Amino acid sequence: MSKRDEVPYEITHLVRDTCLCLHVQRAARAVARRFDEALRPLALTNGQFSLLMSLNRPQPPSIGSVAHLLAMDRTTLTANLKPLERRGLVTVTVDEADKRSRRMALTSAGRSLLAAAVPIWKKTHAAIDRLLGASSPDRLRGDLMALS
Repeated sequence: MSKRDEVPYEITHLVRDTCLCLHVQRAARAVARRFDEALRPLALTNGQFSLLMSLNRPQPPSIGSVAHLLAMDRTTLTANLKPLERRGLVTVTVDEADKRSRRMALTSAGRSLLAAAVPIWKKTHAAIDRLLGASSPDRLRGDLMALS
């Protein structure tokens, strides 16, 4: 290996201290762990909560629209739906207007579980906002949305 193939150790520190990708990933994992822990008594993960919440609409959304909202591909969304379907929380049906498309809806059990999860989400969310201290949680949300 030549000197040209080596990365100076100082670059390691530069990336550690300044890389937005690294810091966003670390923060996302920390926030996800907090919500996972809080939602554990309901046997929900933070991702499942977000997915259930995305289905809380007057009309059943399409898989494509929910995948877009959650910034995931349709295949991943379909895989994430399976355990929720098995638990009887979600139904997936053929779209009457377009037989190639699928629509998703919360079942009665899904709506009840989501209603039980919302107070937990609110409490956990408020605790995370407090951790931000003098920083503006609303500004952070806006900055993160600008990146997506």
